[in-house]
Amino acid sequence: MIYKEEYRDLFSVQKDYYLAQCISADFGMGAGIAVQFNERFNIKNRLTKIYPNYLSEYKSSEELGDCILQDKVFNLITKECYWNKPTYVSITEALIKMRELCNVGGIKKIAMPQIGSGLDKLDWNTVSTLIKGVFKDTDVEILVCRR
Repeated sequence: MIYKEEYRDLFSVQKDYYLAQCISADFGMGAGIAVQFNERFNIKNRLTKIYPNYLSEYKSSEELGDCILQDKVFNLITKECYWNKPTYVSITEALIKMRELCNVGGIKKIAMPQIGSGLDKLDWNTVSTLIKGVFKDTDVEILVCRR
């Protein structure tokens, strides 16, 4: 794994990067950088159309984190509803699913914001350690775009 953090606009990365963001299982996407993702990629409408019952399925699932790849955007589902807060366990589970999708799809480059540490209030040092741990034995490049 290659891990880098840079001060830059996430949406200015080269086209060979996949992007990643954290969202809720209700696909709320009404605040933070999720708004920009939604404006650029119409994520909320697309996920709602493809997964109309996702929230009820997520609620009945014992798994706390998930990841849905929509085009070139990894949507890390780390909480049930937009007003909830993720946990380090849900972030880890979502990252593991993202790693699995990378393995299956041959994906080698991911750019993301400081997931979980903005409005979701998780400690960035802890989250970055989780990212490095989950991807340590891969050949995926992770670029964190700080603001």
